[in-house]
Amino acid sequence: MLTYLQQKTWRFWDQSVSGIGHSPLESFAADDTLCHLVGQDMSPATVRTWVHNNSVVLGIQDHRLPHIADGMNFLAVKGFTPIVRNSGGLAVVLDSGVLNISIVLSEHHSKIDINTGYEVMLEIIKALFPKAAEHIEAYEIVGSYCPGSYDLSIGGKKFAGISQRRLRQGIAVQIYLCIEGSGAERASLIRDFYKIGLQGEETKFEYPQVRPEVMASLSELLNEKLTVQQTVIDLQKLLMELSDELKIGSLQQEEMELYSFYLNRVFERNKKMLSK
Repeated sequence: MLTYLQQKTWRFWDQSVSGIGHSPLESFAADDTLCHLVGQDMSPATVRTWVHNNSVVLGIQDHRLPHIADGMNFLAVKGFTPIVRNSGGLAVVLDSGVLNISIVLSEHHSKIDINTGYEVMLEIIKALFPKAAEHIEAYEIVGSYCPGSYDLSIGGKKFAGISQRRLRQGIAVQIYLCIEGSGAERASLIRDFYKIGLQGEETKFEYPQVRPEVMASLSELLNEKLTVQQTVIDLQKLLMELSDELKIGSLQQEEMELYSFYLNRVFERNKKMLSK
C-alpha cells in the first residue's frame, strides 16, 4: 500500500469549511471531476476533504422503500436534507461532525483492484490516528447503517465506512469518518427512517436492521475531544510527509469547465431518479 501513499506530488483540496453549506451532490461531481483529471494524467494523485451540513445520502435501494416519501418527510422534519445518489450503497448521515475524505488515484498505467483501494484508505486512517491504529479493524459491522466489508471499527463499534467510485481510469476511494458527536444518535435517525419507510411491509431487498449501540464516533471510542478541523490539519501534515511536494488548492480555472459538466450530469441524474 505504501507505493500508493508515497507520491512524488500529492494534491490537497480542503472543502471541510468552504463546502459545508453546499449540497452533497456537488461533492459527487467534484470527485467525478478529480477521477477524470487524475485518471487522464491531468492532475497528480489528490486527496479531498469535505463536510456537509445535516444531510442523509440515500442509495438507489433506499429510494425504492415502499413508503419513501414518508421516510424523506421524516428526515426533513428532523432537520436533515435527503439526497439520492445514483449508485449503490445505503443511507449515510452527514453533518458537521462527520469528515469525508476522498483519495483519488490513477489507473492509467496500472490497474488497482478494489481491495487495494480499500487498503490504501485503511492505511491512511491508521496513520492519521496512530494511538488507535492497532485497534482499528475492517470487517462488516452487522446492525450498522450502510454496512460493508470494510466498515472500520474499534471494539466492535463502527466509526467509518468506505466506498469507491471509478471513472475514466481514475479511482476515488471515499470514507465517512464520524469524528465528533454521537454515533448512536446518527444510527437512531437511520433506524427510524427505515421503520417509517417500510411500515412493516416485506420487500425483496433486505434493509439493515440498524442497532444504534454498534456505532460510535472516534471521540467517543478514544475518549478524546477530537475535531474535524484538527483531523484535516493532521491529514495535510501526513501528506507532506508522504510526498516531495504538496499542492494545496481548489480546481483551477481550466478545470472548472469539466466540473460544470459533471455537476450538471449529477443533478440531471438525481432529478430523473426523483421523478420515477
